[in-house]
Amino acid sequence: MQVKEITNKDQWENFVQKNKKSTFLQSWNWGEFNKNTGEKIWRLGILHQNELVAVALVIKVNARRGSFLFIPQGPIIDPEIKNKSSIILKIFFDYLKNLGKKEKVYFVRISPILENTKENLEIFSQAGFRNAPIHMMHPEITWVLDIEKSEEEIFQNMKKTHRNLIRRAKKEGVEIIKSTDEKYLKAFYDIHMETVKRHKFIPFSFKFIKAEIDTLKKDNQIQIFSAVYNKKIISSAIIVFYGNQAFYHHGASSSEYSKIPSSYLALFEAIKEAKIRGKKVFNFYGIVENKPKHPWSGLSKFKKGFGGYQKEFLHCQDLPLNNKYIITWLIEESRKIKRGY
Repeated sequence: MQVKEITNKDQWENFVQKNKKSTFLQSWNWGEFNKNTGEKIWRLGILHQNELVAVALVIKVNARRGSFLFIPQGPIIDPEIKNKSSIILKIFFDYLKNLGKKEKVYFVRISPILENTKENLEIFSQAGFRNAPIHMMHPEITWVLDIEKSEEEIFQNMKKTHRNLIRRAKKEGVEIIKSTDEKYLKAFYDIHMETVKRHKFIPFSFKFIKAEIDTLKKDNQIQIFSAVYNKKIISSAIIVFYGNQAFYHHGASSSEYSKIPSSYLALFEAIKEAKIRGKKVFNFYGIVENKPKHPWSGLSKFKKGFGGYQKEFLHCQDLPLNNKYIITWLIEESRKIKRGY
């Protein structure tokens, strides 16, 4: 087996999208998005007998607490060769060690798209990885909904409260507009910043989200669902469509119109759009369990009310490459303690 950089978009996308666990965080366009925001990236492929058997998008993150190589929800491994997955990971880990030293980073960080099992954790620990102090880089507990069922079945399987609120939003005259135009992005961001103040979390910059929209819309992989009430946008959801899934990536709602359940209708329209596009799963993205003080607590209840089930991935893993890693560990551990989750 050998590791090489993949430079052909079709080769990359054909491999990633055929995998049922395909995630937009390993898509070609997510790599382009990171390049457009100034990050250095590598699209690594592992070949066996000239056939691609695994890929991983690697991003060099230059943070104040120390630079590191980051692999978001990867690597993606061909499910047909499960018996060689541990060998593939070992080859990949060795390559990352050398690349990390060459790039003079403090550590390698991986958010694996692997189930949270003792066996999977053992693969990483044997290679020198340890649990990252950060709570998450990307969601480790997600909520997903099978949308291969009929629209009526999906609706009936929701909580009664959700069904009633969707009906009420329609009755109140809420309209959902689908667009990627900048005016809808600006409206989303205004509400997003209001949400940030309300829940006290660190926001994405407007430039960051605009770059995401501009990159993914080229292949019709993203859409803003804006809820309009009395000619004013009062909530928004940004949905990414990739592989066999639709991802609820960003959301925001105005407290001024909190009694108008527009977010419920917006998400239901997003689910319907995902079905039209032939997606099989609606991924509500991250949730939290048994953490009432966490800023995602209320949002988690909102997501789960649409029906579905929970998936849990292995905790984010760090591979220290030099003694400076302790700086990052101390900063992130103290932040976690301070936030209380």
